[in-house]
Amino acid sequence: MSNEELMKENTLLKEENEKLKKQLENYNNSRKSYYDKNKEIVNEKAKKRLQKIAQENPDKLKEINRQAYLKRKEKLQKENNIKLLIS
Repeated sequence: MSNEELMKENTLLKEENEKLKKQLENYNNSRKSYYDKNKEIVNEKAKKRLQKIAQENPDKLKEINRQAYLKRKEKLQKENNIKLLIS
């Protein structure tokens, strides 16, 4: 391939990349706005799901809570490690 062909291909790929970035940004913004508008409904559905799990299988709820705790703990440790490395 010649240099000119590579340059043309490069510009085409850059344009396509920009187009896809805009589409992704629009998609993400629409999802965010949905959750901002329907935050109460989403939270209410989540509470109902947890209540249902608590009634049907309390051990499963304990497992879910433990996993959430471990994830929070891991995230805090990573943040602390990053802060230590920066300072």
